[in-house]
Amino acid sequence: MTTLKSKLHDDLTDAIKARDELRSSTLRLTLAAITKEEVAGKEARELSDDEVQKVIAKEAKKRREAAEAFTQGGRTEQAERERQEGELLDAYLPKQMSDDELNAVVAQAVEEARTAGAEGPRAMGAVMKIVNPKVAGKAEGGRVAAAVKKLLAG
Repeated sequence: MTTLKSKLHDDLTDAIKARDELRSSTLRLTLAAITKEEVAGKEARELSDDEVQKVIAKEAKKRREAAEAFTQGGRTEQAERERQEGELLDAYLPKQMSDDELNAVVAQAVEEARTAGAEGPRAMGAVMKIVNPKVAGKAEGGRVAAAVKKLLAG
């Protein structure tokens, strides 16, 4: 069974052979982030696919935020490159939930939390605890929190 990390390595090799600069530099940076994560802490270790996915998600999010910042700063060329790198990384992640799917999960969690007696602003934490494991890797934290807030306010 190939791991996600070895797939990234194989894709990097292919990208280098194909002289695909965007892919190879993006994958190089991502693999460096994974290695950095592996040697962080007291003992070096091999990351699981889930942990590798979290690193990739974090890298993809950085690219989206950078693209946003470059766009606001009027630097469209850099923004476009960051956007392309983000999309490239998204391909290694589970398909993101649509807003409708996310709202359905959140609505169910709000019901569960209310049944358990969580009301008002305090319900936010209770709902997030129910929602997060169900959407892990399929929706960004910011999106999830926004959906929860909207439904709790509504």
